[in-house]
Amino acid sequence: MADVPAGGGAPRSEGAAPLRIGLLGAARIAPEAIVKPAQAGGHRIVVVAARDRTRAKEFAERHGIERVAGSYAEVVADPEVDVVYNPLVNGLHAPWNLAAVAAGKHVLTEKPSAANREEAAEVRDAVAKAGVAFMEGFHYLFHPVNRRLRELVASGELGEVRHLTAAFRVPGPGPDDPRWSLELAGGALMDLGCYCLHALRMLAPYLGGEPRVVAARAGERAGAPGVDEWLDADLEFPGGATATARCHMAFDGRDMSITVTGTRGEATVPNFPLAHQDNRIVIRTPEGEREERHGDRTTYHYQLEAFAARVRHGVPLPIDADDAVATMALIDDCYRAAGLSPRPRHPGIG
Repeated sequence: MADVPAGGGAPRSEGAAPLRIGLLGAARIAPEAIVKPAQAGGHRIVVVAARDRTRAKEFAERHGIERVAGSYAEVVADPEVDVVYNPLVNGLHAPWNLAAVAAGKHVLTEKPSAANREEAAEVRDAVAKAGVAFMEGFHYLFHPVNRRLRELVASGELGEVRHLTAAFRVPGPGPDDPRWSLELAGGALMDLGCYCLHALRMLAPYLGGEPRVVAARAGERAGAPGVDEWLDADLEFPGGATATARCHMAFDGRDMSITVTGTRGEATVPNFPLAHQDNRIVIRTPEGEREERHGDRTTYHYQLEAFAARVRHGVPLPIDADDAVATMALIDDCYRAAGLSPRPRHPGIG
Protein backbone atom coordinates (compact mmCIF):
# COMPACT_ATOMS: atom_id res chain seq x y z
CA MET A 1 0.00 0.00 0.00
CA ALA A 2 1.40 3.38 -0.98
CA ASP A 3 0.90 5.98 1.71
CA VAL A 4 -0.97 9.22 1.23
CA PRO A 5 1.04 12.23 0.04
CA ALA A 6 1.72 14.70 2.83
CA GLY A 7 -0.81 17.21 1.58
CA GLY A 8 -3.45 14.59 0.86
CA GLY A 9 -2.80 14.82 -2.89
CA ALA A 10 -1.51 17.43 -5.27
CA PRO A 11 -3.73 20.50 -5.69
CA ARG A 12 -4.98 21.23 -9.18
CA SER A 13 -2.24 23.01 -11.06
CA GLU A 14 -2.86 26.23 -12.94
CA GLY A 15 -4.31 25.50 -16.34
CA ALA A 16 -5.27 21.91 -15.57
CA ALA A 17 -8.77 21.04 -16.70
CA PRO A 18 -11.29 20.79 -13.86
CA LEU A 19 -12.95 17.50 -13.14
CA ARG A 20 -16.45 17.33 -14.60
CA ILE A 21 -18.49 15.47 -12.02
CA GLY A 22 -21.91 13.84 -12.28
CA LEU A 23 -23.86 13.03 -9.12
CA LEU A 24 -26.01 9.94 -8.72
CA GLY A 25 -28.67 11.10 -6.27
CA ALA A 26 -29.25 14.14 -4.09
CA ALA A 27 -27.91 12.42 -0.99
CA ARG A 28 -27.59 14.17 2.36
CA ILE A 29 -23.86 13.55 2.35
CA ALA A 30 -23.24 15.04 -1.10
CA PRO A 31 -22.90 18.74 -0.20
CA GLU A 32 -20.10 18.09 2.30
CA ALA A 33 -18.56 15.09 0.57
CA ILE A 34 -18.35 16.35 -3.01
CA VAL A 35 -20.06 19.68 -3.76
CA LYS A 36 -18.09 21.94 -1.43
CA PRO A 37 -14.71 20.27 -2.07
CA ALA A 38 -15.33 20.42 -5.83
CA GLN A 39 -16.21 24.08 -5.74
CA ALA A 40 -13.21 24.86 -3.55
CA GLY A 41 -10.91 23.02 -5.95
CA GLY A 42 -12.23 24.68 -9.08
CA HIS A 43 -14.00 21.58 -10.39
CA ARG A 44 -17.44 21.45 -12.02
CA ILE A 45 -20.52 19.63 -10.80
CA VAL A 46 -22.01 19.15 -14.24
CA VAL A 47 -25.22 17.26 -13.57
CA VAL A 48 -27.29 15.56 -10.89
CA ALA A 49 -30.16 13.07 -11.01
CA ALA A 50 -32.44 11.79 -8.27
CA ARG A 51 -35.39 9.43 -8.06
CA ASP A 52 -37.54 12.55 -7.78
CA ARG A 53 -36.73 15.07 -10.50
CA THR A 54 -38.21 17.91 -8.42
CA ARG A 55 -35.84 17.05 -5.58
CA ALA A 56 -32.93 16.96 -8.02
CA LYS A 57 -33.89 20.37 -9.37
CA GLU A 58 -34.10 21.87 -5.88
CA PHE A 59 -30.76 20.30 -4.98
CA ALA A 60 -29.15 21.69 -8.13
CA GLU A 61 -30.48 25.19 -7.52
CA ARG A 62 -29.39 25.16 -3.87
CA HIS A 63 -25.86 23.98 -4.62
CA GLY A 64 -25.08 25.61 -7.96
CA ILE A 65 -25.12 22.43 -10.05
CA GLU A 66 -25.26 23.11 -13.77
CA ARG A 67 -27.93 20.69 -15.00
CA VAL A 68 -30.51 18.13 -13.91
CA ALA A 69 -30.82 14.75 -15.63
CA GLY A 70 -33.93 12.61 -15.79
CA SER A 71 -32.23 9.44 -14.55
CA TYR A 72 -29.03 7.99 -13.17
CA ALA A 73 -28.47 6.36 -16.56
CA GLU A 74 -28.44 9.80 -18.19
CA VAL A 75 -25.74 10.95 -15.78
CA VAL A 76 -23.59 7.90 -16.52
CA ALA A 77 -24.00 8.36 -20.28
CA ASP A 78 -23.49 12.14 -20.25
CA PRO A 79 -20.55 13.02 -22.55
CA GLU A 80 -19.66 16.01 -20.38
CA VAL A 81 -19.16 13.84 -17.30
CA ASP A 82 -15.75 12.29 -16.73
CA VAL A 83 -16.16 11.44 -13.02
CA VAL A 84 -19.22 9.81 -11.45
CA TYR A 85 -19.78 10.23 -7.72
CA ASN A 86 -21.98 7.46 -6.29
CA PRO A 87 -23.57 8.13 -2.86
CA LEU A 88 -26.59 5.85 -3.37
CA VAL A 89 -27.74 3.26 -0.83
CA ASN A 90 -25.22 0.47 -0.27
CA GLY A 91 -27.13 -2.06 -2.36
CA LEU A 92 -26.90 0.21 -5.41
CA HIS A 93 -23.19 0.93 -5.17
CA ALA A 94 -21.95 -2.02 -7.22
CA PRO A 95 -24.63 -1.92 -9.96
CA TRP A 96 -24.09 1.78 -10.68
CA ASN A 97 -20.33 1.57 -10.22
CA LEU A 98 -20.35 -1.11 -12.91
CA ALA A 99 -22.55 1.02 -15.16
CA ALA A 100 -20.28 4.05 -14.77
CA VAL A 101 -17.12 2.04 -15.41
CA ALA A 102 -18.70 0.45 -18.49
CA ALA A 103 -19.35 3.98 -19.79
CA GLY A 104 -15.67 4.81 -19.37
CA LYS A 105 -16.12 7.10 -16.38
CA HIS A 106 -13.80 7.46 -13.42
CA VAL A 107 -15.64 6.58 -10.21
CA LEU A 108 -15.55 7.94 -6.68
CA THR A 109 -17.99 5.79 -4.75
CA GLU A 110 -19.25 5.98 -1.22
CA LYS A 111 -18.24 3.11 1.00
CA PRO A 112 -18.55 0.23 0.95
CA SER A 113 -18.15 -0.15 -2.81
CA ALA A 114 -20.43 -3.19 -3.01
CA ALA A 115 -22.77 -5.40 -1.01
CA ASN A 116 -20.31 -8.29 -0.67
CA ARG A 117 -16.92 -9.55 -1.82
CA GLU A 118 -18.21 -11.12 -5.02
CA GLU A 119 -19.73 -7.84 -6.19
CA ALA A 120 -16.58 -5.93 -5.25
CA ALA A 121 -14.52 -8.38 -7.32
CA GLU A 122 -16.80 -7.81 -10.32
CA VAL A 123 -16.23 -4.07 -10.01
CA ARG A 124 -12.47 -4.59 -9.70
CA ASP A 125 -12.37 -6.69 -12.86
CA ALA A 126 -14.42 -4.13 -14.76
CA VAL A 127 -12.15 -1.29 -13.60
CA ALA A 128 -9.07 -3.20 -14.74
CA LYS A 129 -10.61 -3.82 -18.15
CA ALA A 130 -11.73 -0.20 -18.62
CA GLY A 131 -8.53 1.37 -17.31
CA VAL A 132 -10.34 4.07 -15.35
CA ALA A 133 -9.62 5.51 -11.91
CA PHE A 134 -11.70 4.01 -9.13
CA MET A 135 -11.71 4.81 -5.44
CA GLU A 136 -13.86 3.93 -2.47
CA GLY A 137 -14.65 7.04 -0.43
CA PHE A 138 -12.63 6.34 2.71
CA HIS A 139 -12.00 10.04 3.04
CA TYR A 140 -10.58 9.76 6.58
CA LEU A 141 -7.41 8.20 5.09
CA PHE A 142 -6.37 11.44 3.40
CA HIS A 143 -6.52 13.66 6.44
CA PRO A 144 -3.08 14.60 7.86
CA VAL A 145 -3.96 13.52 11.41
CA ASN A 146 -4.53 9.94 10.24
CA ARG A 147 -1.37 10.06 8.17
CA ARG A 148 0.44 11.09 11.34
CA LEU A 149 -0.89 8.02 13.15
CA ARG A 150 0.58 5.77 10.46
CA GLU A 151 3.88 7.65 10.68
CA LEU A 152 4.01 7.06 14.44
CA VAL A 153 3.47 3.33 14.01
CA ALA A 154 6.07 3.13 11.23
CA SER A 155 8.64 5.15 13.20
CA GLY A 156 8.74 2.77 16.15
CA GLU A 157 8.14 5.56 18.66
CA LEU A 158 5.31 3.51 20.17
CA GLY A 159 7.48 0.40 20.29
CA GLU A 160 6.15 -2.95 19.13
CA VAL A 161 2.43 -2.63 18.50
CA ARG A 162 0.44 -4.96 20.73
CA HIS A 163 -3.20 -3.88 20.31
CA LEU A 164 -5.38 -1.54 18.26
CA THR A 165 -8.94 -0.45 18.92
CA ALA A 166 -11.09 1.29 16.31
CA ALA A 167 -14.61 2.42 17.17
CA PHE A 168 -17.42 4.11 15.28
CA ARG A 169 -20.48 4.24 17.54
CA VAL A 170 -23.12 6.93 17.12
CA PRO A 171 -26.85 7.52 17.72
CA GLY A 172 -28.98 5.80 15.12
CA PRO A 173 -31.00 7.05 12.16
CA GLY A 174 -34.78 6.85 12.12
CA PRO A 175 -36.58 3.50 11.89
CA ASP A 176 -37.38 3.90 8.17
CA ASP A 177 -33.81 4.69 7.15
CA PRO A 178 -32.53 2.42 4.32
CA ARG A 179 -29.48 1.60 6.43
CA TRP A 180 -31.74 -0.74 8.40
CA SER A 181 -32.66 -2.69 5.26
CA LEU A 182 -31.02 -6.06 4.58
CA GLU A 183 -32.11 -5.92 0.93
CA LEU A 184 -30.33 -2.56 0.53
CA ALA A 185 -27.17 -3.93 2.18
CA GLY A 186 -27.64 -2.09 5.45
CA GLY A 187 -26.28 -2.63 8.93
CA ALA A 188 -23.87 -1.03 11.37
CA LEU A 189 -20.85 -2.82 9.97
CA MET A 190 -21.63 -1.74 6.42
CA ASP A 191 -22.30 1.88 7.31
CA LEU A 192 -19.83 2.49 10.17
CA GLY A 193 -17.70 -0.54 10.92
CA CYS A 194 -16.24 -0.53 7.42
CA TYR A 195 -14.27 2.56 8.50
CA CYS A 196 -12.86 0.70 11.50
CA LEU A 197 -11.83 -2.33 9.47
CA HIS A 198 -10.31 -0.17 6.75
CA ALA A 199 -8.33 1.92 9.23
CA LEU A 200 -6.96 -1.25 10.80
CA ARG A 201 -6.08 -2.63 7.37
CA MET A 202 -4.17 0.55 6.50
CA LEU A 203 -1.77 -0.27 9.35
CA ALA A 204 -1.17 -3.81 8.06
CA PRO A 205 2.12 -2.96 6.26
CA TYR A 206 3.69 -2.25 9.67
CA LEU A 207 2.14 -5.26 11.40
CA GLY A 208 3.24 -8.17 9.24
CA GLY A 209 0.35 -8.19 6.78
CA GLU A 210 -3.43 -8.19 6.54
CA PRO A 211 -5.50 -8.96 9.65
CA ARG A 212 -7.80 -11.95 9.97
CA VAL A 213 -11.05 -12.20 11.89
CA VAL A 214 -10.74 -14.29 15.06
CA ALA A 215 -14.26 -13.79 16.46
CA ALA A 216 -17.22 -11.42 16.20
CA ARG A 217 -20.42 -10.67 18.06
CA ALA A 218 -23.48 -8.76 16.86
CA GLY A 219 -26.92 -7.62 17.91
CA GLU A 220 -29.73 -7.59 15.36
CA ARG A 221 -31.98 -4.60 14.88
CA ALA A 222 -35.47 -5.22 16.29
CA GLY A 223 -37.83 -5.88 13.41
CA ALA A 224 -34.98 -6.23 10.89
CA PRO A 225 -33.73 -9.83 10.91
CA GLY A 226 -30.17 -10.19 9.70
CA VAL A 227 -29.39 -6.47 10.07
CA ASP A 228 -26.78 -5.65 12.70
CA GLU A 229 -27.52 -2.76 15.03
CA TRP A 230 -24.06 -3.27 16.48
CA LEU A 231 -21.11 -5.53 15.80
CA ASP A 232 -17.78 -6.06 17.58
CA ALA A 233 -14.97 -7.98 15.91
CA ASP A 234 -11.66 -9.34 17.21
CA LEU A 235 -8.80 -9.49 14.72
CA GLU A 236 -5.19 -10.61 14.63
CA PHE A 237 -2.27 -9.50 12.48
CA PRO A 238 0.46 -11.90 11.27
CA GLY A 239 3.03 -10.06 13.39
CA GLY A 240 1.13 -10.91 16.58
CA ALA A 241 -0.72 -7.67 17.26
CA THR A 242 -4.41 -7.96 18.04
CA ALA A 243 -7.22 -5.54 17.24
CA THR A 244 -10.81 -4.78 18.11
CA ALA A 245 -13.32 -3.10 15.80
CA ARG A 246 -16.51 -1.80 17.39
CA CYS A 247 -19.47 -0.30 15.54
CA HIS A 248 -22.93 0.65 16.79
CA MET A 249 -25.65 2.43 14.81
CA ALA A 250 -27.97 3.12 17.77
CA PHE A 251 -25.45 4.05 20.44
CA ASP A 252 -26.14 6.16 23.50
CA GLY A 253 -23.37 8.67 22.84
CA ARG A 254 -20.49 9.00 20.37
CA ASP A 255 -17.20 7.14 20.07
CA MET A 256 -15.29 7.56 16.80
CA SER A 257 -11.75 6.91 17.97
CA ILE A 258 -8.77 4.79 17.05
CA THR A 259 -6.03 3.90 19.54
CA VAL A 260 -2.73 2.12 18.91
CA THR A 261 -1.01 0.64 21.94
CA GLY A 262 2.63 -0.42 21.78
CA THR A 263 5.34 -1.53 24.18
CA ARG A 264 6.67 2.03 24.52
CA GLY A 265 3.58 4.17 24.17
CA GLU A 266 0.08 4.80 22.93
CA ALA A 267 -1.50 7.12 20.35
CA THR A 268 -5.17 8.05 19.98
CA VAL A 269 -7.03 9.94 17.28
CA PRO A 270 -10.30 10.97 19.01
CA ASN A 271 -12.31 11.29 15.78
CA PHE A 272 -10.56 9.43 13.01
CA PRO A 273 -13.48 9.23 10.50
CA LEU A 274 -14.19 12.97 10.62
CA ALA A 275 -10.84 14.30 11.74
CA HIS A 276 -11.71 17.85 10.69
CA GLN A 277 -14.13 17.93 13.64
CA ASP A 278 -11.30 17.12 16.04
CA ASN A 279 -7.87 17.14 14.44
CA ARG A 280 -5.94 16.05 17.53
CA ILE A 281 -3.68 13.09 18.01
CA VAL A 282 -2.80 12.35 21.64
CA ILE A 283 0.52 10.59 22.21
CA ARG A 284 1.50 9.03 25.53
CA THR A 285 5.03 7.72 26.14
CA PRO A 286 7.27 7.33 29.20
CA GLU A 287 8.40 10.91 28.51
CA GLY A 288 4.86 12.14 29.10
CA GLU A 289 1.73 13.07 27.16
CA ARG A 290 1.60 15.48 24.24
CA GLU A 291 -1.08 16.63 21.85
CA GLU A 292 -0.55 17.40 18.17
CA ARG A 293 -2.95 18.96 15.70
CA HIS A 294 -2.82 18.32 11.98
CA GLY A 295 -4.89 19.43 8.98
CA ASP A 296 -7.01 22.54 8.54
CA ARG A 297 -9.58 21.33 6.00
CA THR A 298 -12.18 18.59 5.84
CA THR A 299 -11.35 14.98 5.13
CA TYR A 300 -13.42 15.32 1.94
CA HIS A 301 -11.29 18.19 0.62
CA TYR A 302 -8.11 16.15 1.02
CA GLN A 303 -9.80 13.16 -0.61
CA LEU A 304 -10.94 15.01 -3.72
CA GLU A 305 -7.51 16.59 -4.15
CA ALA A 306 -5.96 13.12 -4.20
CA PHE A 307 -8.55 11.77 -6.62
CA ALA A 308 -8.18 14.75 -8.96
CA ALA A 309 -4.40 14.31 -8.92
CA ARG A 310 -4.87 10.69 -10.00
CA VAL A 311 -7.32 11.50 -12.80
CA ARG A 312 -5.51 14.53 -14.19
CA HIS A 313 -1.85 13.81 -13.43
CA GLY A 314 -1.60 10.07 -12.84
CA VAL A 315 -0.54 10.47 -9.20
CA PRO A 316 -0.98 7.02 -7.58
CA LEU A 317 -3.74 6.57 -5.02
CA PRO A 318 -3.15 4.62 -1.80
CA ILE A 319 -6.37 2.64 -2.33
CA ASP A 320 -8.03 1.24 -5.43
CA ALA A 321 -10.48 -1.43 -6.58
CA ASP A 322 -8.25 -4.23 -5.23
CA ASP A 323 -8.27 -2.56 -1.83
CA ALA A 324 -12.07 -2.41 -1.97
CA VAL A 325 -12.21 -6.18 -2.49
CA ALA A 326 -9.94 -6.79 0.51
CA THR A 327 -12.09 -4.64 2.78
CA MET A 328 -15.29 -6.26 1.56
CA ALA A 329 -13.86 -9.72 2.20
CA LEU A 330 -13.09 -8.73 5.79
CA ILE A 331 -16.63 -7.38 6.22
CA ASP A 332 -18.08 -10.67 4.96
CA ASP A 333 -15.82 -12.61 7.34
CA CYS A 334 -17.03 -10.48 10.28
CA TYR A 335 -20.65 -11.18 9.43
CA ARG A 336 -20.05 -14.91 9.20
CA ALA A 337 -18.10 -14.96 12.48
CA ALA A 338 -20.98 -13.13 14.19
CA GLY A 339 -23.53 -15.65 12.90
CA LEU A 340 -25.00 -13.33 10.25
CA SER A 341 -24.93 -13.55 6.47
CA PRO A 342 -23.01 -11.23 4.16
CA ARG A 343 -25.28 -8.69 2.50
CA PRO A 344 -27.22 -10.03 -0.50
CA ARG A 345 -26.70 -8.91 -4.07
CA HIS A 346 -29.09 -6.24 -5.26
CA PRO A 347 -31.27 -7.44 -8.18
CA GLY A 348 -29.75 -4.75 -10.37
CA ILE A 349 -30.64 -1.52 -12.08
CA GLY A 350 -32.75 -2.78 -14.95
